[in-house]
Amino acid sequence: MVVPLVRNKEKFKNYGGYTMSYKCELVDKKAQPVLTVRTRTAMQELPHFFAKAYGAIAQYLGELGEQPAGAPFAAYYNMDMQDLDVEAGFPVRSSLPAKGEINAGEIAGGKYATRMHQCPYDKVEPAYTALAEFLKQKRLEATGVAYEIYLNDPASTPAQELMTQIMFPIK
Repeated sequence: MVVPLVRNKEKFKNYGGYTMSYKCELVDKKAQPVLTVRTRTAMQELPHFFAKAYGAIAQYLGELGEQPAGAPFAAYYNMDMQDLDVEAGFPVRSSLPAKGEINAGEIAGGKYATRMHQCPYDKVEPAYTALAEFLKQKRLEATGVAYEIYLNDPASTPAQELMTQIMFPIK
């Protein structure tokens, strides 16, 4: 699978040996149809869950003669690292039928706080902290869901070059 790569790294700064943007911004997003698999799992099991979920969705898209309409993502509905409520999926061009464990849905349209982050996945906490502080300064409140959009492939990208867009929907 090919996912888009971020090529303009000039706007990123160095942080503890990892490069990341400090720019948080508010954006308006249109509703996006998606196919997802949702589960509860411990943080250390995420790689296995993601591989299984993304593989199942990619296979199903192939059966339908469809392709993802963008990069894979995860939605985190809580931050309990031993019992994460997480959904993994792909955006699709239009609503498609669910099948088995694969759910059809959408990422809601509306206002989002967003931030790009370049570093290994286990070093993403500063981006969450920066977004939370950004919302506090703007006197806005997040819904409690956090989206991570994975812009390059961890199987072929060095960990320090992994690009993740983090998004918090705003109430």
